[in-house]
Order: sequence, then C-alpha cells, then structure tokens
Amino acid sequence: MHTLKRRLSIYLQTRLRNLHDERGDVPGWVLVTLMTAGLVVALWAVAGPTLTQVFNDAIAKVTGAI
Repeated sequence: MHTLKRRLSIYLQTRLRNLHDERGDVPGWVLVTLMTAGLVVALWAVAGPTLTQVFNDAIAKVTGAI
C-alpha cells in the first residue's frame, strides 16, 4: 500500500511539473471534439429514422405494448 501511495505521489508531482507543456494541445482537442460532433451528425442524418424505430420497438417490447 505504501509503494502505491509513493508511486501516485511521484506521478502527480511529475504531471503538475509538466502541466504547462500541455497547454499547446488545446487546438488538437478542439479539432477532435469538432470531428466527433461532425461524425455524430452525419451518422444521425443517415441512420436516424432507423435507430429511432429500433429504439421505439425495443421500448414497446419491454413495456408490453406489442
């Protein structure tokens, strides 16, 4: 248990020292977020009605409506 705490402490100290180095990666995260949102919108446009129908059928079967 003691070694785990020691390793965690060293890891956190190292991360805090290197924190200023990671600020330059913000545009990368913005790009990843925008690309993910674009993929979700594109997939929903193509498969939205089918996914909605599958969901509604599954809910109807669980609630006993069918």
